[in-house]
Amino acid sequence: MKNKKGMVILITFFIVIFLLYKGGVFGYISLENIKELKNWINSFGVLGPLVYVVLYIVACIFFLPGLPITVLGGIVFGPIMGTIYTVIGASLGLSSAFLVARYLFRRSIEKKFSDSLIFQRIDQGVKKQGWRILMTTRLVPIFPFNVQNYVYGLTGISFLQYWILSTVFIIPGTAVYTLSAGAIASGEGLSTKNLTYLGIAVLCFVFISLIPKFLKKNEEFKEK
Repeated sequence: MKNKKGMVILITFFIVIFLLYKGGVFGYISLENIKELKNWINSFGVLGPLVYVVLYIVACIFFLPGLPITVLGGIVFGPIMGTIYTVIGASLGLSSAFLVARYLFRRSIEKKFSDSLIFQRIDQGVKKQGWRILMTTRLVPIFPFNVQNYVYGLTGISFLQYWILSTVFIIPGTAVYTLSAGAIASGEGLSTKNLTYLGIAVLCFVFISLIPKFLKKNEEFKEK
């Protein structure tokens, strides 16, 4: 019974991939196609934010590049709402990928990642540092975002802890792109409002860039 259920899920999985491929989604999500994607999302009217969130979830599950979609959020919805919708989409996407890795395709994902350096480092980090490794890998782009989502599903971290903390820790990095993209795409030039958004984006970037140095000093302090 379990084997039949697994086969149905597996077949459905590949059918979705095939349909996305035939529909041109894999090749369509790129920085070069931002304008077309913007028009496409806007064509849905009030359902645009929902379509965008679903698009982000699909990107997380199928390893599509997340940066273009993040930038797209700022361009389509503006700096503030773009950040909000992007964080919602990324949060649901990273949690979906985690659940897929833990409960649906654990064996196949283990075969793919269990011997990788990424899995070994994150797995050991979870055992030794707990939630702090999650903070480090989310705030500092040490490992690819979409790979992390699946790898964490193979570790011993709880889903609730992973989901809540991941959502919190992706906010600064997300804000860097959405605030910048939204301000630049607004067409208002260097207005006071846009300068404020860009200033916040710069502060977020500086904050993220200082984290490795802070962590290194913290480790040195503990060793003493």
